Amino acid sequence: MSMVRANGLSVHVEEVAPAEAVAGRHGAAPTAVLIHGLTTDTLASWYLTLAHPLAAAGLRVIMYDLRGHGHTERPPEGYALDDFVDDLTALLAALDVTGPIHLFGNSFGGTIAFGYAVRHPERVTAIAAIESSPPTAAWFEQVAQQLDHAAAYLPREHALAEIRAERGELASRRARTAREVLAGTSLVRDLPASRLPAEEVIAAIGCPVLWVYGGASPVVGLVPEARRLLPRARFVTVPGQRHSLLVDQPAAVRDIVLSWLREDCGLPPGQPGHTGLSGQDGRDQPSAPATTH
Repeated sequence: MSMVRANGLSVHVEEVAPAEAVAGRHGAAPTAVLIHGLTTDTLASWYLTLAHPLAAAGLRVIMYDLRGHGHTERPPEGYALDDFVDDLTALLAALDVTGPIHLFGNSFGGTIAFGYAVRHPERVTAIAAIESSPPTAAWFEQVAQQLDHAAAYLPREHALAEIRAERGELASRRARTAREVLAGTSLVRDLPASRLPAEEVIAAIGCPVLWVYGGASPVVGLVPEARRLLPRARFVTVPGQRHSLLVDQPAAVRDIVLSWLREDCGLPPGQPGHTGLSGQDGRDQPSAPATTH
């Protein structure tokens, strides 16, 4: 475990080096920064799913626990979008990452990626967002409702036992962690009060963008707004999947992401783990049943 001082916090960071054979053939490896979601999530969701396939494809992979999460320091206040973006900016400086980066975000991690891209468009060469949204008022309203619900439910006496009975021990442990984050920080208050970028600034993002959604997730309802803001982005829906798409279907997400990196971002062909991606434009079909549009 590596701890890095960034933006006044002790931040837990993990890296996976690119495959030597791939990096050696194609020069300096591009950097991928993987950002997890809120309350129940940590960098482990990336480490156990996409981190190693991305490294095998030739990327230097950096993951970190957000403030208040995992092994990163948990300050009592400072949980607006700008705070998370400030942390990412400071972390990249502390790690001496000066070149272009690919940003990958799960859930609210994708929103942080867009918040960073709005501020530093020259640094971001691609964004892949899984079960996420740009920083819009509609998305923040949905996130605020979920946080309010969790903050009201999780402290109840039998909440963890109910979650364990319905979804298992791992879900119960994650719920306990979420309860600690919500009780010990100003997240519920700070995040809904975040300063949001203007729509035209979001729409000006010009790098390749990938959106991956579960067909049974409530987040899929935000697709029309994301498509309006970023009409040239690639949208992929995995039927029947919920908000936990990344950890429930890592192979499907891997295939979608690696194909997008090859087809839209210039990743050299023939990398390990590649299968094609296709949809209405007639490109190759992925191993998982996904719809591209």
